[in-house]
Amino acid sequence: MKTEALQKQNKIDLEPFYQALEDEPRLLEEAFETLLEMVNSEPESVKKLALLIKKDFHELYKEIAELCKSDEDKGNAPSCCGGL
Repeated sequence: MKTEALQKQNKIDLEPFYQALEDEPRLLEEAFETLLEMVNSEPESVKKLALLIKKDFHELYKEIAELCKSDEDKGNAPSCCGGL
């Protein structure tokens, strides 16, 4: 009985879910937030996700690195110029 239930779960068509994420940017954002909250609660998972992004999603990694770099630059500027 459990095997049949698992087989049915494996046959679920996820295409409508993926299409909804593509069609509705807010749903995609919420899905990412949920995933990141789940990962963030497990330190080992954080490291695995970071390595996955660095290895397999290089454009995303470069964008994150650029954001971090610009945040560091702001920290060195006088407060009148946006630094802290």
